[in-house]
Amino acid sequence: MSAQLATHENEVEAFNGWRTLLVNFALLLGGVAVVVLTIVVIGGGAELGGVRATVQIVGGILIAAAAIVMLAGYFTLQPNEARVLILFGSYKGTVRKSGFHWANPFYARNRGKPPAQQTTLMSAATEALGMGPRLQTKLSLRAHNFNSDTLKVNDKRGNPVEIAAVVVWRVEDTAQAAFDVEDYQSYVHVQSESAIRSIASHYAYDHGEESETTLRGGGDEVSQELKKELEVRLAKAGVAVEEARLTHLAYAPEIAPAMLRRQQAEAVIAAREKIVLGAVSMVDMALRELDAKHVVTLDEERKAAMVSNLLVVLCGTSEASPVINTGTLYT
Repeated sequence: MSAQLATHENEVEAFNGWRTLLVNFALLLGGVAVVVLTIVVIGGGAELGGVRATVQIVGGILIAAAAIVMLAGYFTLQPNEARVLILFGSYKGTVRKSGFHWANPFYARNRGKPPAQQTTLMSAATEALGMGPRLQTKLSLRAHNFNSDTLKVNDKRGNPVEIAAVVVWRVEDTAQAAFDVEDYQSYVHVQSESAIRSIASHYAYDHGEESETTLRGGGDEVSQELKKELEVRLAKAGVAVEEARLTHLAYAPEIAPAMLRRQQAEAVIAAREKIVLGAVSMVDMALRELDAKHVVTLDEERKAAMVSNLLVVLCGTSEASPVINTGTLYT
């Protein structure tokens, strides 16, 4: 089975609408004038051949009818807006220049029906009358924001997490957006959520291996990987991704309390490690200073007792109550 060939945009220019409008009115008025003058001349009894009169009347009617048909060819484009030109199912080009334009009135005004959605009684009635929603040939080239729903996925370690992201995107190739996918806006939404799920499964929420990027700690790197994933997925729809960034990240409710207790325990352990390291450094400094300045000479047993007392004071969770020794160190 052969792969689908990508459609590529062909930018074209439409006629200036204001100039064409003058020609349009001139043709309309000219055709009406020919018919009226011919009838007036015949009614006045002037000699005018039957064939000639018929040709003039038919010609005037055709000119006026053509002018009326031409009125359907006018359209306007705002800045950062484009229109794809479709003639009897064939893509003829894309107009990107903003302003008032005129093009072939037989160019299609829509690209068909949107994807099947939930059908209601009202939508079924409008569809039966041919008034249902249609995909327009005008496409917005402005930047769009897509804020995904909060998704529940499993991270790299299998822990359920909640994640959401915002994606800034815009249409880059109008032909691909209009013809290579059914509805490019719906395509962006579905593929964005799929990319978010895929990225979340590649990283651990936190506490990865040494130098391992995590969802919580590697914000910029995770965002770049998400953007790359989206660019690959949305290239088929002619969509460029400007930015992609996580907006919500948390453990799922069923494991959040347990993970919170683990984080609290790890925080306490980390704090204790720093306290112990600081206390040992202070005790070592105190002993070296006493020995260097010959303040007091202590044997190993007294040094051990001093170290124990200092560590109790420095590492304790409550303030120590000092006891004054009025005797000697050895009593």
